[in-house]
Amino acid sequence: MKKSNQRNKGLEITTFKLNGYSCKAFIAANEEVDEWLKKQPGFQSRHIAEKEDGTIIDMLLWDSEEQGRTAMNRLMDELSHSPVHQMIDQSTVSWNIFPVYHQMPQ
Repeated sequence: MKKSNQRNKGLEITTFKLNGYSCKAFIAANEEVDEWLKKQPGFQSRHIAEKEDGTIIDMLLWDSEEQGRTAMNRLMDELSHSPVHQMIDQSTVSWNIFPVYHQMPQ
């Protein structure tokens, strides 16, 4: 496989359970986070879904893995006061970011 000098997009996937809150309440509480994300370099999109067992899947697409990692670190500092952190059962959080190798346009 030929190597490319092009940067891969970053696909950030975080899963977790909520502390007795509904997915709808969690999404409503994310208004400040969503506005903050829109201002971050490399941010493309965010999708929140819920599995049948109540696990939340929070998926973000970034221009690069590096931009996603940088934003995650800044979010934990700059939005540490956000109520969304208390809504999440922190013991269930799994955060990952992966390089994107294939993407189909809409």
